[in-house]
Amino acid sequence: MGQPDPVVRASEISQYAYCARAWWYARVKGYHSANVDALRAGVLEHRAHGRAVAGSTWLLRLAIALLVIAGLLLAVWLALSAGG
Repeated sequence: MGQPDPVVRASEISQYAYCARAWWYARVKGYHSANVDALRAGVLEHRAHGRAVAGSTWLLRLAIALLVIAGLLLAVWLALSAGG
């Protein structure tokens, strides 16, 4: 039996689409990027942005829930005040 096929990640497909030669150097030749610090900083920025997006999504859902609750309370208050 031969060796299993290597895994190609989505980030590698993106790298290949951007620059096939850079992908080839990294994947086939094993050369590593010279700007590792900049790449690491970019990864940290993307993670921070992802957390900010997740937080804003949570806040949006909370705001919608509070609006629904406020609407229900207003409807109950109007129904009680109209009745008597």
